[in-house]
Amino acid sequence: MSHHHTLILQRRAVLRLAGCTIVALTAVPSLAASAPLKIGTIGAGNIGRTLGGVWVKAGHEVMFSSRHPEELKDMIAALNSNKARAGTVAEAVAFADVVLLAVPYSAMLGISKDHAKALAAKALVFDASNPSPGRDGAVAEEALKMGAGLHTASVLPGARIVRAFNAIGAARFGQGGRNSSGARIGIPMAGDDAGALKIAAALIDETGFEPVVVGNLDFGKHLRPRTPLGGEHTADEIRAIAATLK
Repeated sequence: MSHHHTLILQRRAVLRLAGCTIVALTAVPSLAASAPLKIGTIGAGNIGRTLGGVWVKAGHEVMFSSRHPEELKDMIAALNSNKARAGTVAEAVAFADVVLLAVPYSAMLGISKDHAKALAAKALVFDASNPSPGRDGAVAEEALKMGAGLHTASVLPGARIVRAFNAIGAARFGQGGRNSSGARIGIPMAGDDAGALKIAAALIDETGFEPVVVGNLDFGKHLRPRTPLGGEHTADEIRAIAATLK
């Protein structure tokens, strides 16, 4: 992707940051993306299909991918939109401005081998995958030791990674972003690239949740279930919790 194209994408998802550099514990102001993006999901399970479906309804073009895209036919039909389609992982990566990684972490090394160079050219790569040693084996143990965000960056060198959507159950993403009291639920996110964070925040905003930057990619180690940031919290609660973590 050219530098010019990246700037266009960032303007599509402009967030008013009052001219400030994004730093840890910054809540990103709420503003939806101003023009459609092309989003590819690597994985069309609970997270990929739920978030992809929300973004289709928001007006983005989404290609859902799997190793067997023909098996996604009913899901695409249910979305009833010409903005939704299915493809192989390679097709989704080639199609997309933004890529959502929503696969078992055991797939990460294969994705690296086949698509690392292409992913490094994207304006944003969402890392929504959680390492689980019992399911994913040695690569998950390595990721937990290094920190999930940093490990993903190590296997996808050059990618503009934002770790997000890791700490709340996938089903919740399609139910709106407010809790039983009507307060907006925050989505903590971590990343090193300011432009990618802007686009990520706009897309999170469109799901109904409130985007909250909690730190750089190293802080992504805290964005998993069964950690202090796991579960549903408001943006203020996320900032308070994150302030106690290292």
